[in-house]
Amino acid sequence: MRILVSDPIASEGVDILKEEFQVDVKTGLTEDELVYIIEDYDALIVRSSTKVTKRIIENANRLKVIGRAGVGVDNIDVEAATFKGILVVNAPEGNTIAAAEHTMAMMLSLSRKIPQATMSLKRGHWDKKAFMGVEVKGKTLGIIGLGRIGREVGKRARAFHMNVISYDPYISQENIHKDEIKMVDLDTLLRNSDFITLHAPLTSSTNHIIGEKEFKILKKGVRIINCARGGLIDENALYNSIIEGRVAGASLDVFEKEPATNNKLLKLDQVIATPHLGASTEEAQINVSIDIANDVIRALNNKTVRNAVNMMSIKPEEWAKIHHYVLLAEKLGKFYSQFRDGRVRRIEMGYSGGITELNTSILTASALKGLLNVILQEPVNLVNALVVTKERKIEIVETKKRDVEDYSNLITLKVISDNYECLVGGTVFGKNDQRIVMINKYKIDLIPEGNIILISHRDKPGMIGSVGTILGRNDINIATMQVGRMSPRGEAIMALTVDEYVNPQIIKEIADTEGIEEVKFIVF
Repeated sequence: MRILVSDPIASEGVDILKEEFQVDVKTGLTEDELVYIIEDYDALIVRSSTKVTKRIIENANRLKVIGRAGVGVDNIDVEAATFKGILVVNAPEGNTIAAAEHTMAMMLSLSRKIPQATMSLKRGHWDKKAFMGVEVKGKTLGIIGLGRIGREVGKRARAFHMNVISYDPYISQENIHKDEIKMVDLDTLLRNSDFITLHAPLTSSTNHIIGEKEFKILKKGVRIINCARGGLIDENALYNSIIEGRVAGASLDVFEKEPATNNKLLKLDQVIATPHLGASTEEAQINVSIDIANDVIRALNNKTVRNAVNMMSIKPEEWAKIHHYVLLAEKLGKFYSQFRDGRVRRIEMGYSGGITELNTSILTASALKGLLNVILQEPVNLVNALVVTKERKIEIVETKKRDVEDYSNLITLKVISDNYECLVGGTVFGKNDQRIVMINKYKIDLIPEGNIILISHRDKPGMIGSVGTILGRNDINIATMQVGRMSPRGEAIMALTVDEYVNPQIIKEIADTEGIEEVKFIVF
């Protein structure tokens, strides 16, 4: 068998591949060049430069696996690969240690003012008093997001004899040894932490998870580290909190807008920063190269792979029948995770109609993927979704019934969490017209695409006009609107599809309108 490596990867991975297969390293190929030669290969390995398009995949008659030496697969047409029966694998764990170590380095540099002292000394000053630091021993470290990287940071912090607490609404204390990390709510973490480090994904629910409100309740003198995603912190609020003396300092590897060369935070002596270096180690690049090489070898030898992005076992003819429902199930999961929060205890997947004759296990995995990928930092895919869910002690129930009332096929996702019970249902009209048709007790007809403002309100005259006025004043264009209600002038729900991103300030303005009970911004 032959393997094509079309982007530069560490030689350690290439050497592993050459032990079993013929390997050609040809970088910088155009799409036309790849289309011409891809039919000669059984596996393709890329990083981020090569765009594996549908056209390339359609000409890949021998290709069994595409490997991405890294986390993201945005440069690969995964749907086209799945339709063709080609496995897509990635390497999501290779940079875990690099990111965790960078976080610790940033925390220690912040606590001892190492960058500032270095610059001062290089300018010819020997000023010990100006750079008095603090010890981390005995201090409380709050970790927001306890995925792979968050846990590795927790281990290292414990080695420094820090007290470690964490907020992660999707991990329970029973998953974590209580002597290592104590799970708390966000308010408790903010009020008690001497250091706070963020390791959460950036979603509509985590955007500005530390914002103006949160900065007001932080423990005075706290130090903040962010090596995850820039939008997790409201940078204006952070800037003001440092100026006012509430925050002693910050270490930032990521920013809301990058490159961040003109960011006003960089003008503060209390801020140290690096240009998104979390995964930039020689070892991390070697690790992803080795990880992807081993998974490609497993795939070519028909063995179980570690990090599959799509499903290997589904036949192309079955995928043609089910793939629009797979996409719908994933969107139901994405919808829930942005609509409701709280620790999930139980997930009930319901299938009605002719869809019950198809492979519903793939649909369940897709719904779990959609739900978990929004809330977890580590990637969840169709292969590992069930395992990741069970690791978090979430019960999964699947029910089927052949008879249906209103729709020829219906998928429902019911989630029971600490705070809510939530039901969302969807169907596919025709061949590929995906719709959300129920949200809890309300019937609705919502296309799950783009940006959606979901509003719970009292059904009374003027509500739609009030919301429209606010959006119009802020130059937000409404594309579609759907309303569901139980009875006239009773409880109702309004779903607006808008063309632009809606910032939290506008969402708050809508929520403060009389008669409106709750507003959520959901992005598909």
